[in-house]
Amino acid sequence: MQHYPVNLVLAGRRTVIIGGGAVAARKCESLLATGSRITVVAPCLDPALEKLCRENRIVHESRPYRYGDLDGAFLVFAATGDAAVNRAVAEEAAARGILADIVDAPECSTFVTPATVRRGDLLITISTGGKSPALSARLRAELAERYGGEYGTALELLGAIREKLLTEKGNTAYNKELFNALLDRDLPLLLKSWSPSVLDHILTDIFGPGFTLEELGIRERETS
Repeated sequence: MQHYPVNLVLAGRRTVIIGGGAVAARKCESLLATGSRITVVAPCLDPALEKLCRENRIVHESRPYRYGDLDGAFLVFAATGDAAVNRAVAEEAAARGILADIVDAPECSTFVTPATVRRGDLLITISTGGKSPALSARLRAELAERYGGEYGTALELLGAIREKLLTEKGNTAYNKELFNALLDRDLPLLLKSWSPSVLDHILTDIFGPGFTLEELGIRERETS
């Protein structure tokens, strides 16, 4: 089966996770950054989920799943470890037209969650179509080592420059040449070494006055 890759906007939308174990905790962790309103339905919780509940970052329904728990949900994950319960969740999701990831049962799912590497707003995803989670994990580890935190900082810097250029100059064709000139200097490596004076010299040389790190609001980040 071929999958179509998309990035969902979940801010303010309700996500329901059925199950409270380690798998559910991992799903929840990746969802928190999206701004989704997360409800976990499970009789008991993994310690990581318990902590999130105490911090009021998720809502916990302390009981087994029952029909109707998906009311108002945009997205659902079933991770109970009980095939019959997961299948019931899949059936309710299908009846309500809700996107559902049924863990360990991709044939019952309407989407699958890829392995990811996130560096700030940079998101790299890996999918093997459910055929080899081991290969996904291996590729994720390789990409995580290859693309460190400096790539997130690079994207933040590029975004700040783009916004400033569009506001002040607006010449998008010319701006593309400027961005390519900066990227040709191996921007991530420059940020990893973090020499503000060198970076400021390069930025002002390419973009002109007003484009120093301080003026763009960029500060040193963790790059490992």
